[in-house]
Amino acid sequence: MTESPHHAVRLDRAALIRAITTFLSDRDDQTLNGMRVDLDRVIDDAGPDGLEALNGRLAGAGADWTYYPRDLLARRIHHVLAERLLDHGSGCDGIEHLATVDGEPVVIFANHLSYSDANLIEVLLDRAGGGALCDRLTVVAGPKVYSDLKRRFSSLCFGTIKVAQNSGRSSEGAVMNARDVARAARQSIDTAHERLRRGDALLLFAEGSRSRTGAMQPMLAGAIRYLEGPDAWVLPVSITGTETMFPIDDNTLYTVPVRAGVGRPVRASSLREAAAGDRQLMIDAIGLAIATLLPPSYRGTYGAGAPGLDRARDIAEAVWPATSQGSIAGAASNHRGTSG
Repeated sequence: MTESPHHAVRLDRAALIRAITTFLSDRDDQTLNGMRVDLDRVIDDAGPDGLEALNGRLAGAGADWTYYPRDLLARRIHHVLAERLLDHGSGCDGIEHLATVDGEPVVIFANHLSYSDANLIEVLLDRAGGGALCDRLTVVAGPKVYSDLKRRFSSLCFGTIKVAQNSGRSSEGAVMNARDVARAARQSIDTAHERLRRGDALLLFAEGSRSRTGAMQPMLAGAIRYLEGPDAWVLPVSITGTETMFPIDDNTLYTVPVRAGVGRPVRASSLREAAAGDRQLMIDAIGLAIATLLPPSYRGTYGAGAPGLDRARDIAEAVWPATSQGSIAGAASNHRGTSG
């Protein structure tokens, strides 16, 4: 699945199945044959209209700085493949916290390990009983998400909003002048606020780029602008294992345990009040909340004792008081880690 973005794309049943199984060709024959059977069934269920809709969305996604809706066939294909590809130790902890945000606008902040993070978070939440949230999931996505057919296909499992990234985080930023980047960013944020008003669950990777070590990087204060619309909930989520399932600079998909963790949601207004509106303090408090859901080796910038975060720790402790998952200031000793 490679080509230049936004060209006319026509995948019939055979081409779609061939593209997927070619990407997974390192699997044994029994697994591949099972996948073909599953894919045939899912495409049959979607019918000709479903395949036509998928082709249209593949051709157009990422053409502008706006919102792109999910495609039901693409999402169903990912789910049936996950049943065969995910290690049995994969799962999701803290799913009970989703009850608080049921039907409410919510901004999900997660750590970032792999370009497959959003897909695996969606799959793990859905499998754990969070399907209602997944049905309204919208992911804030950088230009690379739309850069080839394979990635655009993965992006169609949920809504996406294309957002420009600065030159320090994205190669595309280097060919856009500052005014164009600012204009694109404003358009994307306005679109995100509108999606929140419609009740979407917005997923952000506020580090701005995947970690190359697995450890959290500093989160970008600019991500707080997504909280300046409706008074949404802030939901910290962790992901582990995707960095070895689909490593950077590797085209092989490995079967490893992948786990997600869901923290307690808080109102954006409560976080803003505690931080007196300071964006950096707000985003660092969110980073610390995510870190409590992660094993120590993943916490990086937000690990216990990391310098320069004393005020953010005080705010995080006030907004996310100690729970069974551990204190913001200390280790979450009962985290299940990546092995389940």
